[in-house]
Amino acid sequence: MKKWRKRIRAAPEEDQALHSRSRARLHPPPKLDPQVIDQVLAIRDAPPEHLQRVPGPKAILYYLARDPLLQASGLRLPHSSRTIWLILQAAGRIPPRGQRVHHPVERPAPMSSWQLDFKDVSTVPADPDGKQQHVVEVLDIVDVGTSLLVDAQVRPDFTAETTLTAVVQTLRTNGLPAQITVDRDPRFVGGGHQADFPAPLLRVLHCLGIQVTICPPQRPDKNAFVERYHRTFEQECLRVQRPSDLASAHTVTATFRQHYNQERPNQALSCGNQPPAVAFPELPVLPALPATVDPDRWLDVLHGERYVRKVRTNGTVTVDNRLYYIDRHWAGRYVSLCVDAPSRAFSVEYREEAIKQLPIRGLLGDPMPLSAYLDVMTQAARGQAVAGRPIGQQLRLPLETVDTSLTERGTM
Repeated sequence: MKKWRKRIRAAPEEDQALHSRSRARLHPPPKLDPQVIDQVLAIRDAPPEHLQRVPGPKAILYYLARDPLLQASGLRLPHSSRTIWLILQAAGRIPPRGQRVHHPVERPAPMSSWQLDFKDVSTVPADPDGKQQHVVEVLDIVDVGTSLLVDAQVRPDFTAETTLTAVVQTLRTNGLPAQITVDRDPRFVGGGHQADFPAPLLRVLHCLGIQVTICPPQRPDKNAFVERYHRTFEQECLRVQRPSDLASAHTVTATFRQHYNQERPNQALSCGNQPPAVAFPELPVLPALPATVDPDRWLDVLHGERYVRKVRTNGTVTVDNRLYYIDRHWAGRYVSLCVDAPSRAFSVEYREEAIKQLPIRGLLGDPMPLSAYLDVMTQAARGQAVAGRPIGQQLRLPLETVDTSLTERGTM
């Protein structure tokens, strides 16, 4: 206000004093002397006063003001770090930023590659007598080739067992894709104490001929399509509808799935700003679940895999919640159990020295009906919930079925 009052009082009556006035410079600043520019580059190349790093623009300003020759010469010195930055850039001391080169990823064929992940329905309040977090969750399955939401199952009790049941139900309805990608959620890959050995869900997928990709830790970009759907589901459904219980979560999820696939324009490259079901009106028919499976086919995928274990004082190690006797001589040492799929055995090695071969336990042998095989795998997945109990209790099996030879050696 003081500035405008001064203008009005000083302006003639006929002058339009209220017009704005530019604050831009009327004359460009004088150019820096070449001696100043040379000194800037000299400080950059040879830091003074024992400075043990490459000085930046602010540090160079500090040293310029301390230079006795420049002070005696009376030359104009720069006052802005940006001026120093421009001098360094023009002299090639600051390399230009490299241009990002985008490498587009080739989309797989429609319905050939799925991504799976869980999404918490965060608007459902905690149960005072039950779960405090993740009261209701949604298992979302998104197709990479079409961005189609293949399935969205809502449950309050997702465990390794119920996750296996949910995935099999989706496969029954939609058929078998060529590839499935999951993150390292224990309900997919197993508990942390045995996460290196395939969980029951992974074995089922391998036996059905599905290639499984497990994302590295802290890499949601490897599961990007389902993660991007979660953002849409959160912003456009959960925050708007705010379901407060399991029934309402079921309703809004089913409604939004229809909207997402049939009505909502999708800006994915494959959809071209159309809903996925409109962009891909005809989807390929996927192979159905087989009537019988080879229950040990998953072992062929693991051929050559190694599992490192420390031998206990009684000479045993544990793989897949099953005891294997090595020898008391190796107690306290780390051994490697290499999967030999053709012989259905572990090749036990210590520092690349073969010790012995141990038949892999828990194999089912001959082909069997799919329903019977799924019952066995469901029982195995249920055993993950009691991990940490004694070995014989983890799969609800009697202790004598673990390894009778160990009892004979007096190791149990």
